[in-house]
Order: sequence, then C-alpha cells, then structure tokens
Amino acid sequence: MIASTTAARRMPPATVGNGLVLLGLLALALAFLPLHDDAWWPASPLPAHWAWAAIAVAFYVGASGWLLWRSRPRRDREATNGGPQLLVAWASQTGFAGQLAERTAATLAGAGIGVRLCELADLDAATLATTSRALFVVSTTGEGDPPDPALAFVRDVLAAPAALPTLEFAVLALGDREYDHFCGFGHRLDQWLRRAGAKPLFDLVEVDNGDAGALRHWQHHLGLLAQAPELPDWSPVAYEPWQLRERAELNPGSAGGPVFDLTLAPPAQARPAWQAGDIAEIGPRNSNDAVDALLAVLGLAADSIVDFGGKPRPLAEALSRAHLPDPAEVAGLDARTLADALKPLPHREYSIASMPHEGKLQLLVRHMRRPDGRSGLGSGWLCEHAAPGATVDLRIRANPNFHPPAPERPLVLVGNGTGIAGLRAHLSARVQAGASRNWLLFGERNRDRDFHYHADIERWQSEGFLERLDLAFSRDGAQRRYVQHALRDAADTLRAWIDDGAAIFVCGSLQGMAPGVDAALREMLGDARVEQLLLDGRYCRDVY
Repeated sequence: MIASTTAARRMPPATVGNGLVLLGLLALALAFLPLHDDAWWPASPLPAHWAWAAIAVAFYVGASGWLLWRSRPRRDREATNGGPQLLVAWASQTGFAGQLAERTAATLAGAGIGVRLCELADLDAATLATTSRALFVVSTTGEGDPPDPALAFVRDVLAAPAALPTLEFAVLALGDREYDHFCGFGHRLDQWLRRAGAKPLFDLVEVDNGDAGALRHWQHHLGLLAQAPELPDWSPVAYEPWQLRERAELNPGSAGGPVFDLTLAPPAQARPAWQAGDIAEIGPRNSNDAVDALLAVLGLAADSIVDFGGKPRPLAEALSRAHLPDPAEVAGLDARTLADALKPLPHREYSIASMPHEGKLQLLVRHMRRPDGRSGLGSGWLCEHAAPGATVDLRIRANPNFHPPAPERPLVLVGNGTGIAGLRAHLSARVQAGASRNWLLFGERNRDRDFHYHADIERWQSEGFLERLDLAFSRDGAQRRYVQHALRDAADTLRAWIDDGAAIFVCGSLQGMAPGVDAALREMLGDARVEQLLLDGRYCRDVY
C-alpha cells in the first residue's frame, strides 16, 4: 500500500472523472445512432471534409496536450528575479507531493523569490553541489520506501556520499502513521543531506495523511524564508473561540522587546487536551481603531451583513479578520463586493507553556514591531489590541516531533527567549509524572528582567524536580555569554547524561541559538553520535 496519503488508496479523482466523461460521450453516440436513417457515405470523403477533419483533430490534440501540460507540476519551471534561485524538488507516487511542490513554488515566486521546480529524478549530485538553497517535498510508499519515480535518484545519488557544504535545505515528508516507518523516505533524504554537510533551513516537517495543520506549519516556515510572514494560509483554520483571561508584561525595561504572559480559557463545556510540545494556532485580528477608520473613509456601515469565511458576519468583523485594503483601491464598492475581495489574515503559531492539569492555557509572546513601527500581526493582536475578556480564535495543533520522552528517561532542556514557553510545559509534565532527572539550560539578556517563569523554575528546583539549572544572561557580563557557552562548559556532564540515555530538547530562536547549540553538541559528542540521537528521537527541536 502507498503510505503518502489516504487518497493513495483509491483511484485519482482525475482518472475517475475522465473515465466518466468518456462513458458519457459513448452513451450519447449510441443514443444518436438510431437517428441516422440515411445510408453511410459510400465513397471517400470530399476534400473539404478531409481538411475540416484534420483541423478538428489538430485542435483536439493541441488542446488536450495544453491541458495536460497545465495540470501537472512542471518539471523545470523557472521564475527569475535577478537573484539566486531556490530549488523545489519533489518525488511522488500519486501526485500529491507534486501538487504541494507546485504550491510551494508558487507561494515563494509570489513573494518575489526566484524558483526552479523539478522532479527529484532529474537531480544529480553535481546539480545539488552548485545549489545554494533547496526544498524537498517527498512522499513515502509502503514501509518506508521511496516513490517509484525516485528510484533512480536513490540508486545514483542517495547511495553514495556527497559533499554539500554550501547547500541550505528543508524537507516536507508525506506519510501515514499507520506504517512503522512513518515518512521513512523523507527522513532518509534529510539524514543524507545532513551527513553531506548541508545545513537545514528548518527542521523536517512530517505530514500524516495530508494533515492541514502540518501543511500550515510548512507554510509558516515558507513565510519566514520569504521574509513575507503575511502570506495567506492554503486552507482555512477551524478555530474555536477562547477567551483572553489575563495578560501581564514580564520584562518592563528589557533591552529586548516586551514579553507578555497570556492566560486563555476554552469555550464553555470544552475539555481541551494537549501534550507538552504542542502548538497554539492563533487567528489574529486587526485593531478596532483601524477597522473603524477604514469604514469611515469608505462610508460603509459596520453592521452590514456579508459573507466571509463561509459565514454571514457584520462587515466590521470581516474586516477585523482580513488584510485591510487600500481605501483608494476599494472606494465605491458596496459591502458585499468589498467582502468578496477580502483576503483572510494568516494564522500565527505559539508554543503552549502550560499543561491541562494546571487548568489554563498559557502563551509567552514577544511584542514584535514591523520595520515601519507598526505592531506585528499576531503579537500586536495578542499583546496590544485584544483586551482581557476578548474572544481569541485558537486551535491546538499536535506537534508529535516535540512530544515528551518517557518519564524514566533523563531530559536535557535547552532554550532562549520565549522558547522557555515550550520548555516550561515539558517541566510541568515531568513534575506531574514524578520525573526528577531534568536539566534546564536557559539564556536571555538580563537576569533581573528576562528570567521568564523564574518562580516556577526555582520552585521546581527546590522541590527536587530540576536536578541542574544553567543560566546564561548575555548582557549581565563584560563578555556576551549565550546558552551554547553554558552547554560547552558542562561538556563532561552532558556526555554522562547522554550515556545514561538522556534526550535533548531545544526550543527557541532558529537564528543564532539553535545553530550554536547544534554546533556545540557536535563538537562535544561528534557528528556520528548527534546523527544517531536524531535517528533515535533523542534530539528534538522546536525552533522558529
């Protein structure tokens, strides 16, 4: 069986549709046959008839070829913008990976990035060696096998070592968790690239049976890669209405941006469940002031009922959930026409800092600013515009790659900044499970302002649930000291914990911290051991 998607277990919709059309045409021909009561033309067709028949056949063949060419992912599409191109390569058994690759390429091209799209089968080691950035969208068939079209790549390229020190990459792996080797080919490709010296742009994204949440996570990374964080979601998010109960700034006067601790409550009668490492997807909104100002300029009533997102809503609510258009471009439109032209705001992702047994969902959000000084889309809504008591659109997304290890396994937690949110959830889960072999390494700017959740951490340490705590505050000393420096200083202890079976979980900044920690681990443990930790699921990252 094919393990890439559930659709792989049935005939492709296009094949079924084409078959039905042909059957319908045949039925029509048979139905009209009795109407032909004259004798068939006994001689050769007239020359004029031959000409018209040839034109009709040529038109049919040309149109069919054009439609087939348009409907498949193009093997070598290029979009140039004067800079180096980003390669998007795909390998598919049923076509789903090709569709996602095409969508990925279109998203990046729409953000102004030069893109080359091709099948994995068309790549060789020499091409990869001259490529600076590449995204791979690959499915898995059977028990961890590559798709049939990728077999030549596996034989000619993947079977041999390579040197790709200048390549940056990411992998979107499609699979089915019902199989033992879930996303096996994607993991194999990811590991081969790492061993070749290629640097991950972000960690491998697993997609179980076309899971929309995992695909939105891939889109989230595409937005960061394209430096276009407001790219639209590929599919709508099924949010629930949560309530913002409390919001408190944790670091007044910090050299970094202000950080807020938020407490949210679920809808009445709901009993949400999540694990440590899971993600809250938030539906941001525009401020009431911005919406009111636009309505005033357009002369439209806020309470006009329009259709937006598949639901009837007041126009003001629709505008709060959409990219606000330039007033000059929509002047004169009525409410319904305006609503039809609106583009929904994309979701935002935040690590959940608490566990269900604590009776609340906590988020730790840094209030970001855009280059022009305006608040960031998600952080502006959560930290500035949404008042306590307001409804917040929220969906919990499982993040299996960052779920906790067994309680008996020692756990090393490493992070910086707001990455402490995901690590706090893991510590809370470990305390609840009675697991005390925990070690936290945390870095920020100043201890007196930026030691987030210090009361919880110090309490757990005093209660014996935190065996070791190492802190690195970069602005407190004459020399800048970061969390990777604290890790190197404890190299002997780290090796002993790894020998005891410890897992390493890293949460925080993708730029700076995560590569620094990875380099420190490889320096202390060696590349081979780090790769084995990755294979065993003992080295996990949630970085952004």
